[in-house]
Amino acid sequence: MSETDTKTQALRTMIVDDEPLAVERIQVICAELPAINVVGTASDGAAALRLAEKLEPDLVLLDMTMPELDGLGVARKFAESDGEPPAVIFVTAHDHFAVEAFDLEAIDYVLKPVSADRLERAIERAVARRGERKEPQSKWLDELWVPHRSELLRIAVSEVHQIDAERDYVRLHVGEPSENGEPSRSYLLLQTIAGLEARLDPEQFIRIHRSTILRRDNIRGLRHDGLGVWSAELQNGEALRIGRTYLSKVKAMAGR
Repeated sequence: MSETDTKTQALRTMIVDDEPLAVERIQVICAELPAINVVGTASDGAAALRLAEKLEPDLVLLDMTMPELDGLGVARKFAESDGEPPAVIFVTAHDHFAVEAFDLEAIDYVLKPVSADRLERAIERAVARRGERKEPQSKWLDELWVPHRSELLRIAVSEVHQIDAERDYVRLHVGEPSENGEPSRSYLLLQTIAGLEARLDPEQFIRIHRSTILRRDNIRGLRHDGLGVWSAELQNGEALRIGRTYLSKVKAMAGR
């Protein structure tokens, strides 16, 4: 395949960032990736929208925090526009916008300082999804991005079996509960438990306490401890107390 053919098939890509050094760094990395062809750059949200209208990019590498119109605002404008919106990969120094980014169907969420291999993996995701027919997005989350070391991991919500509130954060317990006492993996996410509960499918998850949400199939049974106190028995044998506020809903789940 000739270089011209490669460029024709490559994703037409825009870089949007208000930091010139960040744009330069991403351009240097992108120059080594034949899957994309950088067709333009913008330094603010308004300029990004004007340029995207003219260039019709397939992919936008989008900074999250910019003055006036930020990255989330730009992505929302893309989603509201007529025609097929470009795919978006957020590139940012902040890890606490992951839930909002997923709401906007972003391909990925790459943390600064951007490494070549991490950006390449994100772009591979964009290439893999090129041409896919978009299904109507469910109102319920099916994936989450969680901070881990120097990047964000994509976690399937179906892998989360318990969620605990920890002040302004929630702790996601991931993987099947162990019957031999081995702890499951857990990750902290900057999100209130009430905010996350509103985005979880109630057919799959149920809140049993002001600080605990459980995946329904993680509940093996209910136990009456006396004096109106009930507990949920988990698949690993652990018992968690059910808050009085949530007891009627939990009993209804069990048909009681």
